[in-house]
Amino acid sequence: MKLKGHQIIVFGLPRFDSTIESTNYTTARLLARENKVYYVENPFTVRDYFKLRKGPEFKVRKNHLSVWSGKLIDTDTPNLKIVIPPLLLSINFLPESGFFRSILKINESMIRRKLRTIIEAHNIKDYIFINSFNFHYPTLVNGLSPALTVYHCLDPMILPFNQRHGVVSEDILVRKSDVVICSSRALYLEKKQFNPKSYFVPNAADVTHSSKALRPDLPVFPKLLEIKKPIIGYLGAIERRIDYELLKEVITHNADKSFVFVGPVAKEFVPDWFFTAPNVFFLGAIDYADMPAVIKGFDVALIPFKKDEVSSSIFPLKLFEYLGAGKPVVAIDFNPDLKEFTEDIVPFCTDAQGFTAAIEEALATDSKALQSRRLAIAAENTWEKRVDTIADIIFQNLKPA
Repeated sequence: MKLKGHQIIVFGLPRFDSTIESTNYTTARLLARENKVYYVENPFTVRDYFKLRKGPEFKVRKNHLSVWSGKLIDTDTPNLKIVIPPLLLSINFLPESGFFRSILKINESMIRRKLRTIIEAHNIKDYIFINSFNFHYPTLVNGLSPALTVYHCLDPMILPFNQRHGVVSEDILVRKSDVVICSSRALYLEKKQFNPKSYFVPNAADVTHSSKALRPDLPVFPKLLEIKKPIIGYLGAIERRIDYELLKEVITHNADKSFVFVGPVAKEFVPDWFFTAPNVFFLGAIDYADMPAVIKGFDVALIPFKKDEVSSSIFPLKLFEYLGAGKPVVAIDFNPDLKEFTEDIVPFCTDAQGFTAAIEEALATDSKALQSRRLAIAAENTWEKRVDTIADIIFQNLKPA
């Protein structure tokens, strides 16, 4: 038996039209293969309204904001519909207090009213409610009476914006949910202390997309053609997670190689030397559609995350995107769980010397046989397989009708 023919409401943190791939929306889309799924995106606040009211994001949503509107937005997936929540008060700046929680209940009541409108308009019954890491609204489900409540926990609380109220809110969500699904073993061990119905289902990758890098007719991303090879590349946000101290030693001792970083740069976390090193190049943020062309231009792909309590909870999508493109990967040993899912195809290094040696070995020994092994491992770590596991967990926890 499996989860099939059910109605599912997914309340996600990302917006449905975000240009960045998200676990939340991908999970909703894949659950919609055999279920009717309603994706409720993160609400616009009054602050968002004044910031975005003249842009295309607001134009798409303005006719759907009423709590009395039962209109849905169609997607390319027939069983996946989008629900636009109402405009909410901007309250995250308030200190954690009883007053904040009271105002939060007003915001939650507005979303709840909208969901009731949608539920009534579309005859949604015996539905499953998944809070997909939108911990900002921990008691939204109160009074909605779904058949099962699920909290999908995807990351530790890092950003100050999330920490301000998120620690308290997430604790409420974990304790009151019927099921908690965690994207790392560290998060699973933490949440299981408060909810015994916690499960570990790691992140994966859209290998179908990254494997486009293997197509002979796909050109390498143009900016990479201007950079001297070999190219040691990183695709993702350039921010606090990166171990700049280790990279400084690696980059300095590998002057014959080009280290290319592709993604948005959080300059407050990046040391000055990183911008002036002669063999370091920044390409900036790219469209998700260009990801295969970028990875195709890498000779070795990097995951240089620092080893700390935060990184031990990270299961990076890029690991399997790199492998799905057939590229050799060199990483820091920031999360011991990753070895279990990559066999021995990825070296997880403890220091700069090991990192340099692993890069040299990857450049010297890459082969079609190794590429095939990487592709086989990536194929075992796809979103399709992960969402199948999530669906099985949900089905096993559904109460008999």
